[in-house]
Amino acid sequence: MIARSKKKDTFANKYYEMADLESFWRLIVGMVPFLMFGFLCAGLLHVIVPQRFYTNYLSKNSFSSILWAALFGIPLPLCSCGVLPTAMSLRKEGASKGATVAFLTSTPQTGVDSILATYSVFGLAFTVIRPIAALVTSLFSGSLVALFDKETQREEQQSCDVCKTTNYSSENRIVAALRYGYVTMLQDLGGRIVIGLLLAGAITIVVPDSFLLQFTNYPLLEMLAVTLIAVPMYVCATGSIPIAAALMLKGLTPGAALVFLMAGPAVNFASVLVVKKVMGTRTVILYLLSIVLGAYFFGIMIDNYMPREWFSVLQTTKDCCYVAIPFWKIGLSVVFFLLIINALLLKYKHKTIQTMGQTVTYKVIGMSCNHCKMSVETNIAKLAGVTSAQVDLTAGTVVVEGTVSDDDVRNTVESLGFTYGGKL
Repeated sequence: MIARSKKKDTFANKYYEMADLESFWRLIVGMVPFLMFGFLCAGLLHVIVPQRFYTNYLSKNSFSSILWAALFGIPLPLCSCGVLPTAMSLRKEGASKGATVAFLTSTPQTGVDSILATYSVFGLAFTVIRPIAALVTSLFSGSLVALFDKETQREEQQSCDVCKTTNYSSENRIVAALRYGYVTMLQDLGGRIVIGLLLAGAITIVVPDSFLLQFTNYPLLEMLAVTLIAVPMYVCATGSIPIAAALMLKGLTPGAALVFLMAGPAVNFASVLVVKKVMGTRTVILYLLSIVLGAYFFGIMIDNYMPREWFSVLQTTKDCCYVAIPFWKIGLSVVFFLLIINALLLKYKHKTIQTMGQTVTYKVIGMSCNHCKMSVETNIAKLAGVTSAQVDLTAGTVVVEGTVSDDDVRNTVESLGFTYGGKL
């Protein structure tokens, strides 16, 4: 009898593991069409909207600048690392501390790709609340900084070549949008999306269904535990979605899941160090405090004052009614992952840097995406005596052609929030 009982238990465990895997697969296939469309929108946004359009509204030390910064940041397709040099460039251009922090808070939490992916997994309620929470939190963080960390002296405004508009013909706009969405963006986010999916799969299979139930009567403790996991994790807005979905399937409350979706992309060790370095200790404390309090506020509102049925993970049920996945979704998923593989191969493919004259190679620590690359190249290229600057992301180096002082390179690198590693 005991042996038969153990066999039944083993069979049941395998059955539920297979059900978990099927739910996980349906989750991925359900996300992909929205991700594909989201990356296309990101490419179009990058090509159509001039970057200087953003900087023109952020220089005043006022609530209007904070509001514009928050609104501009929400749809921008920047990941949690790419937003750092962009925000530091805005700061260097003359954006106020409050506006810079508001932009730094709202941008990594959302984006056109993550908003669409949120709808595919969580439905309408989460899709609406997530950008609203990002907006309110960024307004709160920017206002706190403007109120309690007032600037005594404005930095000299400098032109930002990164923000200049590129003119495209109609045909080139389409090609540029596709390249940016399905190559550049996937180079920056593809690896993190895959890691997020793998973590979600691990959570789905490994974590017992009863694990999170012990926190049911202690919602604040549950949110604190999620915060401690989310803050040091280096996850993008889109990559955080499958992880949050997997945790909800294991019993995490919708409010705590929102805390993860907000705190995970918005905060990491890199952003904390950069904000502290560029804008001071008081600013980084206010920045962290506003994000955590904002996430808890919206989490508590969801768990206590909104219908639970509004918040669920779609297309992941373990019932007996089998619905076949449409073939076009499977095909699109294959295409999507092939695009990720192609983007990552291009990213890590060794490229020979062509130079004409005297060159010096510098180590730059902290560059991890194409926005980092573009920011370093364009700002170093502005230095007197520099002919060109070319970044190798894989090696973490920048090859500078021309004559330039090491101190000028150091100051430029550090002003963008990266760590200067010296001359090689």
